[in-house]
Amino acid sequence: MTLREELARLLSEEVGDRAGDWDLAGAIPLETLRRLGGEGVLCAEVPAEFGGRGLSGLDNGELTAHAGTLCSSLRSVMTSQGMAAWTIQRFGTREQRSKELAALTRGDLAAVAFSEPQAGSDLSAIATTVVDDGDSVVLNGQKVWSTASGYADVLVVFGRYQDGAAAVLVPTRAPGVTVRPVPQPLGCRAAGHADVLLEDVRLPATRVLSGASVSLGLLTTIALTYGRLSVAWGCVGIIRACLGAAATHARDREQFGKPLAEHQLVARHLAEMYVAEQTATRLCEHASGCWDSRSAELSSASVLAKHAAAGHAAHAASAAVQILASAGSVDGGTVARAYRDAKLMQIIEGSEEICQLILAERALERVT
Repeated sequence: MTLREELARLLSEEVGDRAGDWDLAGAIPLETLRRLGGEGVLCAEVPAEFGGRGLSGLDNGELTAHAGTLCSSLRSVMTSQGMAAWTIQRFGTREQRSKELAALTRGDLAAVAFSEPQAGSDLSAIATTVVDDGDSVVLNGQKVWSTASGYADVLVVFGRYQDGAAAVLVPTRAPGVTVRPVPQPLGCRAAGHADVLLEDVRLPATRVLSGASVSLGLLTTIALTYGRLSVAWGCVGIIRACLGAAATHARDREQFGKPLAEHQLVARHLAEMYVAEQTATRLCEHASGCWDSRSAELSSASVLAKHAAAGHAAHAASAAVQILASAGSVDGGTVARAYRDAKLMQIIEGSEEICQLILAERALERVT
């Protein structure tokens, strides 16, 4: 058994048949998340030298897809933890990486905080400030819809700093930090979505990753690339779950004297879902290959994979609900959850429209 297979089995054992209950309750048990975090599952790409599992981009992607087949809320927590770990790994000093990544692979939980009331798709409008004050920094601002913040011990907060921007490690228990859960979110209900208020939050300057100002565009793009790739693989998982549920139902359910799968219009749905799964998987494999080879194509490949996989997941979930009909319309059920969760995937980490604008730019660059 490979390491990836071992971690996938652990995920299956921890989730079992509880994803629907978590969805209805709007929460995953904290002890479950800490147990998975302590096994290194939530950020499995962290190198072994920092206590992680050291999975390749491709193996981590397939693990993420497996989580997506089980529970998109849990997969969302994995995405957030992975983004936080990657940001620390990419921008932290050696000391910061050693200390903070080790904490995240021992069971501490992390979230990233990008979006603000006036800075969603346009992250250049981020208004949160990080101001030097002696050997401290002071943060002020508001973050919205920060996935997994409801569970987090530490937030990686993105804000304006000096002449550029910085990511700051903010303990959720620090004075001046208020975390407010988002009530009744449409999708990934148990992912710990929360708004975060930062009021004169004073922290040691050592909490600023690498202690230097970088451009806001570079900082957010590097973190978002991980997030987009993780979401894309999660959408592959959604498609696989929907295809499995729909194919099983179509094979076993009879109407007009024959299985649903033998009705051509139902078979068409199944065929399109299979094409969607194969297409999304191949795009994700290519993007993860770019990640592992550190290809210059990585940024656009991750946008393409995320955009296509999210769209395919939304269509596959809709088709699955259509095939299962009343059996697929029970709140908390596999395809009902997928129907809501997939829609959210078309918005987070770059909306459909933002992805299309980025991809249009790539298309224009190819014109000679």
